[in-house]
Amino acid sequence: MKTPPGASSRTKCSRELRSFCAFSCPRAKKLTCTAWFPQQEHPSENGPQMPGHGSPATSTMVLLLTSAEDLDCTPGFQQKVFHINQPTEFIEDQSILNLTFSDCKGNDKLRYEVSSPYFKVNSDGGLVALRNITAVGKTLFVHARTPHAEDMAELVIVGGRDIQGSLQDIFKFARTSPVPRQKRSIVVSPILIPENQRQPFPRDVGKVVDSDRPERSKFRLTGKGVDQEPKGIFRINENTGSVSVTRTLDREVIAVYQLFVETTDVNGKTLEGPVPLEVIVIDQNDNRPIFREGPYIGHVMEGSPTGTTVMRMTAFDADDPATDNALLRYNIRQQTPDKPSPNMFYIDPEKGDIVTVVSPALLDRETLENPKYELIIEAQDMAGLDVGLTGTATATIMIDDKNDHSPKFTKKEFQATVEEGAVGVIVNLTVEDKDDPTTGAWRAAYTIINGNPGQSFEIHTNPQTNEGMLSVVKPLDYEISAFHTLLIKVENEDPLVPDVSYGPSSTATVHITVLDVNEGPVFYPDPMMVTRQENISVGSVLLTVNATDPDSLQHQTIRYSIYKDPAGWLNINPINGTVDTTAVLDRESPFVDNSVYTALFLAIDSGNPPATGTGTLLITLEDVNDNAPFIYPTVAEVCDDAKNLSVVILGASDKDLHPNTDPFKFEIHKQAVPDKVWKISKINNTHALVSLLQNLNKANYNLPIMVTDSGKPPMTNITDLRVQVCSCRNSKVDCNTAGALRFSLPSLLLLSLFSLACL
Repeated sequence: MKTPPGASSRTKCSRELRSFCAFSCPRAKKLTCTAWFPQQEHPSENGPQMPGHGSPATSTMVLLLTSAEDLDCTPGFQQKVFHINQPTEFIEDQSILNLTFSDCKGNDKLRYEVSSPYFKVNSDGGLVALRNITAVGKTLFVHARTPHAEDMAELVIVGGRDIQGSLQDIFKFARTSPVPRQKRSIVVSPILIPENQRQPFPRDVGKVVDSDRPERSKFRLTGKGVDQEPKGIFRINENTGSVSVTRTLDREVIAVYQLFVETTDVNGKTLEGPVPLEVIVIDQNDNRPIFREGPYIGHVMEGSPTGTTVMRMTAFDADDPATDNALLRYNIRQQTPDKPSPNMFYIDPEKGDIVTVVSPALLDRETLENPKYELIIEAQDMAGLDVGLTGTATATIMIDDKNDHSPKFTKKEFQATVEEGAVGVIVNLTVEDKDDPTTGAWRAAYTIINGNPGQSFEIHTNPQTNEGMLSVVKPLDYEISAFHTLLIKVENEDPLVPDVSYGPSSTATVHITVLDVNEGPVFYPDPMMVTRQENISVGSVLLTVNATDPDSLQHQTIRYSIYKDPAGWLNINPINGTVDTTAVLDRESPFVDNSVYTALFLAIDSGNPPATGTGTLLITLEDVNDNAPFIYPTVAEVCDDAKNLSVVILGASDKDLHPNTDPFKFEIHKQAVPDKVWKISKINNTHALVSLLQNLNKANYNLPIMVTDSGKPPMTNITDLRVQVCSCRNSKVDCNTAGALRFSLPSLLLLSLFSLACL
């Protein structure tokens, strides 16, 4: 190769350059990478270096890439099957054959393994014996592997003898093609195919060998990708065993295809197999890193020491995790804002951990321009090389507040005035706090520490303004104390950090002036209670009310009046407060509730304007027997041919209270009704049974019933019970044709007398 003009030295590419070459020509089957460097006055002791990694003298470089096939590179052995005759003896260190393997990315970390422990492959691809040996079997397998590709080559020893052994045990790696079993003639090795291959298709990717295949037999390929979905991706030449792919593969969709090969006769009957054939899709760097777990929000406490971990950001790359295509490195592309330092944070390039790199003093939330930082985080595959693909995401970092500032009153003394008797907020106490208003480090909690023995005052925090709202909760009395002085302290909901304490500015004094107002008179006692019998004579004195004026320093007179008297039974003397009756008190009145009558009175002082007080009078009325009992029901029906002569069960009730009620006495007024027709019998203290002694003709009858209570003296009432004697035929009751009422003249006279007696 000729030296380019101006170049003085030539060297093999470094690992980084080989990776770049492999990325630039991923399809090349054979690639030579040569770097030419210009003449250097002072060459580096370490030889030529990558641009940007050495002295300024290495800033220019000529990179020459040569390839046998610039547009096509299939990773693996260039020849997969070899045939040699069994020698008399394999001689130690004598070359048997040369193997050519390429992963299309420079063969970095290439490693060979041989199925027989008596052979090895040198770094130049030469297969040699480790000692003199004669019998090694009919087949040797060579496995080659790099971080980007792996493949298997088969060495068929013509005339060799069978030996026992397991390829899985010898290689000791997980993914390998099965070794032909004893007496099996089908030989397969894994097929490696790069993803994203371009046209033309189909293209051969491997071959199946059957050394003992009968004539006219055929190869048959089955499995996922052939006759199972996705169908038609692979096919096999039934005569030669050549396996081809028909379309572009995507490793991120299917990474490994497990196929099966068998031989069949002309009728399709299986002769041997099926034998597994693994097709491995080799990854290409065709997926960018993606941050899938956002939004990414981290928090760090202000004043945190340098190196404090804030959060972790990890990206996902769909490429093969066993290759550099998915080997990610992280860095911070941008920080906003860039004050007080443009490098407030650092991200671990491998783990993605974001940590603080500035001193605790710079992480002072109260001095920062903005306590929220936004970082543009970049993830790059190919271990962060420039040829790698990138993806970005935004990390939001909040500088959290800690309680390093105590609240302080805006002034030492506050003034307030309140009228006596009033309640509610009288003054708002203001404080300042530099901490975050959304946290407990800013929210204030107030306490009255002196001057509130009667618990007349309370203080609460206004959640919007953080002010202390001082309230009167028990009315103040000017005549008792016209001035009050309170000592109030303020603290935060959250405790202060150890090196900060509450100072004198965290306490304040409140001076409260009570204003005198004309207060209404107060009744004592309230309520006032008396007990009297109902029906006492009109003009009876019940009591004398008493009201006093709380304004003891003002000599005022008091006048009384009635505020509420529902029944209009009472009168009050406006000067001395004497209450007497103006009507009969009736316990059974609808204005009486549970034997208690309620009235309200007013006491009015002579102030300007006058003040009024209200007092309540509760009169408990004792019962007297002033109500006669009454019966129910007053109408009954009976059939004219009834066999059961019971007419009706009567009940009695009385508005009075016991003992002026039951037991009741039931009687038929005998002077008005023949004794041999009707009968009344006692059932209990409140009920009796009325019955007939004989059947009556169809008609309406009035039966006078006399009922008497147990009061002293007792009271009696006579009530007509209307009995309808009806015709009852064929389950039909007919009372419409009942005759006129039947009663005697004596009955009318007696009813009249009883009516007069009740007046």
